[in-house]
Amino acid sequence: MKWTRRFFGFGLVLALIAGVSCTAADTSPLEAPVAQPIAQPEQALGLLDGLGGLLGGVVDLTGAVVGDLLRITGLLTCQEQQYAVTYQTVGPEGGTIKVGKHTLVIPRGALRSNVRIKAEQMTGSTNSVRFSPEGLQFKKQAALALNYQNCQNVDVPKAVVYTTEQLKVLEILRSLDLLKSRTITAPIDHFSRYAVAY
Repeated sequence: MKWTRRFFGFGLVLALIAGVSCTAADTSPLEAPVAQPIAQPEQALGLLDGLGGLLGGVVDLTGAVVGDLLRITGLLTCQEQQYAVTYQTVGPEGGTIKVGKHTLVIPRGALRSNVRIKAEQMTGSTNSVRFSPEGLQFKKQAALALNYQNCQNVDVPKAVVYTTEQLKVLEILRSLDLLKSRTITAPIDHFSRYAVAY
């Protein structure tokens, strides 16, 4: 039964992709197609919402893997990243915080008042970030983009995971794996510690 639903869902996605590719002709036969830009963290939230509910990994038109992973194997092994810290005040207008090669986009209306945020890129054998004040809740989800260019090449879908300080996985977040830029993006609704898993 589970396999039947997975194959049906996968077949439906393939049929939709084939239908779009056969009917979308914005260029003449003599013009080369124009490459589409890779999604930014804030755009990734829309892609995740549009494809939520499909199980497994589905390769979409931008070369990304979208997945609601049912289980993970472990944290992605990486060359150690240097400790980095960024302090920034973000308010109701939203903002973007960069720490190392990682990015957090907080949308307009996610915070009720100005909050001084501490973003840390943690050292270790996995790419991990920590945000504080710990437990801060957003009224609208923020988009967290974790870069994994310094990690071993794993050809399976990856996910952002919510962890303890000892990197024990507490929750697997629905994630968008942008393979070309080696970045994984997920919506978050509170501050804590996050890492890349596969």
